[in-house]
Amino acid sequence: MSSLYEEWIQTSRGSNGLPAQKYWKAYAPREQKIYESMLTTKTNTIKTTIADFTKEHELQMFEAVGFFDGIADALNGELDVENLNADSVVDVSFEFENLFRKMVEYKAKHLFLLPAWNDIIEPERQKELMKEQQQSGTVVKDKKVNRNDPCPCASGKKYKKCCGFDD
Repeated sequence: MSSLYEEWIQTSRGSNGLPAQKYWKAYAPREQKIYESMLTTKTNTIKTTIADFTKEHELQMFEAVGFFDGIADALNGELDVENLNADSVVDVSFEFENLFRKMVEYKAKHLFLLPAWNDIIEPERQKELMKEQQQSGTVVKDKKVNRNDPCPCASGKKYKKCCGFDD
């Protein structure tokens, strides 16, 4: 018998490991309702069992685990999502800015563009957070030093005769 977490992974990702588009089309609106509820009520703590969360939000049991898997990186503290079951008590909290950043990182537009964020985080701050998050994934490569270029250590020698270790 597979765990709820394994069921979540198998259902939310296709056989090739890529997202199962048909499933996400059905799940995303239900996930969005949970976020809208949390933002509207300004709830940044959740204390419930997986079974109760499932009933409250009209989810399947593995989807509740999937929801918590989705916010796990934004939580204050750890949550062992891989071992959650129906009776597991989930007692978590998070900072709204951290959650917003994660939604931007995951490219979950249906979540980070919700109008309810405006009552939690000022629109200008949202723009700043989006820019910060997008820049954090940008890789800047240094210019490659060629053999005959001046050495970057500022010795005045050519790279090949200095830090390039050419004898």
